[in-house]
Amino acid sequence: MTPLDGALWLIRHGFAVFPCDHPETPRCTGLHKTCDGSRGKHPAVAFTRGWTLNERKVRETFARGLRNPAVAVGACCGPAGERLLVVDSDRPGAIEDVAGAGGERWQATMRVRTAKGHHDYLWAPATLKLGNGLGSLQGQFDGDVRAGNAYVIGPGALHATGVVYELEDPERPPAMVPAWLLRALLRKPQRPVRTTPYPRPVSRSLAGLVKFVADSRQGERNSRLFWAACRAAEAAVEDAPAVLLDAAVHAGLTEAEARSTITSAFRTVGVSA
Repeated sequence: MTPLDGALWLIRHGFAVFPCDHPETPRCTGLHKTCDGSRGKHPAVAFTRGWTLNERKVRETFARGLRNPAVAVGACCGPAGERLLVVDSDRPGAIEDVAGAGGERWQATMRVRTAKGHHDYLWAPATLKLGNGLGSLQGQFDGDVRAGNAYVIGPGALHATGVVYELEDPERPPAMVPAWLLRALLRKPQRPVRTTPYPRPVSRSLAGLVKFVADSRQGERNSRLFWAACRAAEAAVEDAPAVLLDAAVHAGLTEAEARSTITSAFRTVGVSA
């Protein structure tokens, strides 16, 4: 499936589409002023108003150059007016594990395989105002949710690693969000009490970057770690990779994911981690 194939499939199934950066263009085509290195994920238009369901417009947009298709989540409606909610698992089986831990079974629904895990598309009642918060799943689920003013990369998109986002079953529509998941998302998260801002002392030259990474919230941890690692690499700060790795794990990233992000940042700057 090409990016255009993915975009056309989406609009033909009622999903609002807009273009994002593509990792094979020479420069990032996102609207932001500075790219954080996460190529292929940055909106190329103001997605809250630049989305479309028009096939002619989609063909024109994707004929202008390489772009990844993305879905404007808040602009999508179900058959009875439901609102779209996308569960973004950072590893295969992450949401199934959460369901199992609560004595539930994850239902089959529209799924898009991603570079790290999968996106599960669900319909939620239009009367509920859901956002990107995890509610009581905070700290229990390896991933995020996307609802309301949010977007996800769609099928046919190319990830920077070379993985193409792929529909698991093109014939399966989104299911209704299960009641247990709605209850969890609507509860306030239980925040752990930290006795110290960071578990180990660091040098003055790294203190600001470490705090920036250690205080990251879910959904921003990778991008903040990438930025901090780039700054540390530019300044040639000794022991920066190990210290930033500890801070990232403290913030909730896995060691493998944090190490990969740091390596990528140092490579971007042109030095070895």
